[in-house]
Amino acid sequence: MNKDQYSNNKNMYTYLCMEESTISIFSQPWWLNSIVGEDNWDVCVVEKNGQVIASMPYVMKNKLGFKLCSMPKLTQTLGPWIRPSTAKYANQLSRQKKLMNELIKQLPAYSYFLQKWHYSQTNWLAFYWQGFQQTTAYTYVIDDLSDLDKVWSGFRENIRCDIRKASNRFNLIIDNQSTINDFLQLNKQVFSRQNKDLPYSEEFITNLDCTLRENKASKIFIAVDDKGQKYAGVYLIWDKKSAYYLMGGGDPELRSSGATSLCMWEAIKFASTVTNKFDFEGSMIKPVECFFRAFGARQVPYFIITKTPSILLRLRMAMLLLKD
Repeated sequence: MNKDQYSNNKNMYTYLCMEESTISIFSQPWWLNSIVGEDNWDVCVVEKNGQVIASMPYVMKNKLGFKLCSMPKLTQTLGPWIRPSTAKYANQLSRQKKLMNELIKQLPAYSYFLQKWHYSQTNWLAFYWQGFQQTTAYTYVIDDLSDLDKVWSGFRENIRCDIRKASNRFNLIIDNQSTINDFLQLNKQVFSRQNKDLPYSEEFITNLDCTLRENKASKIFIAVDDKGQKYAGVYLIWDKKSAYYLMGGGDPELRSSGATSLCMWEAIKFASTVTNKFDFEGSMIKPVECFFRAFGARQVPYFIITKTPSILLRLRMAMLLLKD
């Protein structure tokens, strides 16, 4: 592969993603095309001897006159990818610094930068030295899905009880014929219970679902009773390395049924047939964090990298904080 064959970074990156299994679903060109549109994202690429050795996709948008490089909807991670090396550890760190500096140089002008990095990327020093800031957040990951008995034994007893209750007392099963519209009806109830608007349009989710199904990377799990009433649902996506809990939903009147735990367990079991790990996508919201943690997953830190070069935007952000 060389620049004569592939005329721009996007083409090189698309080819890279076709051959490199360590690039997550959230950084795939087809994912970004579906989420933000083909013209609203680009990628920094470092090439050596005809081979891409580092990349960093990014999303840009204009808002109130500011150029924002930020995270798109439902996208858990974006950030640098660096081709693995077998060099000595000290040399690996030097290489990472050099490649990250090359990626930073390629970024377009921006007023604000924010990316959430995959937890596997732990070296952000090059960004620190370039004036970026870092905040640590957490996700929860089941690292090995090969032994489901071991996964089950790692659940807290309340989760196992909820799953048994959903199956035995409420006679719930997973409806394999559920559609995206069925899921959306449950998903909307999560936000209406909190007096919040749906953070995306139904058309947006329907189009994303179509793209995910075309790429054979999603499955819906909805718990129903023997009368066909829908209790709760989980929307699962995956790549070659991991599955991800993308969205959930449920009838607030039926929360005590254990249906959500049943859906999650069925999603985990299915994930074991298509990939290696299960990522709950984390949450800094206490009740959600507590629920995810109860599945015996390992707490994993990841980095949120930010920078605000615009003095005007920094002042605006400070004024908003003062109002709070």
